[in-house]
Amino acid sequence: MRYMETILKYLGTVAAVVLTLKIVPGLSSSDWVTTFLIALVWSVIVIVIKPVLQILTLPITIITFGLFSLVLNALLFWAMTLIVPGFLVAGFWAAFLGAIVLSLLSWFIHQLF
Repeated sequence: MRYMETILKYLGTVAAVVLTLKIVPGLSSSDWVTTFLIALVWSVIVIVIKPVLQILTLPITIITFGLFSLVLNALLFWAMTLIVPGFLVAGFWAAFLGAIVLSLLSWFIHQLF
């Protein structure tokens, strides 16, 4: 049963990635395999890398009243272009909006499950 829940959450993330690519200008994926890979890499980043970076950047996040966490999300989103071939982000603002939209859509879709 746990496997089915994990698969559903991953498919929800894939759906969020597809919607994000459609909504945010400046983001593009070369094909469906790349889209599935984006969802997989983003899931790993959110589970493994992001919590560590949030702890390391806690002082600057406190000083900026939490706004630096949005910048951190954007930088992690932009860094996916280095990992996922075929995923293009036009610039920082596309990454910034993409990270926000993807996070909100993922949260909303995961709440449905």
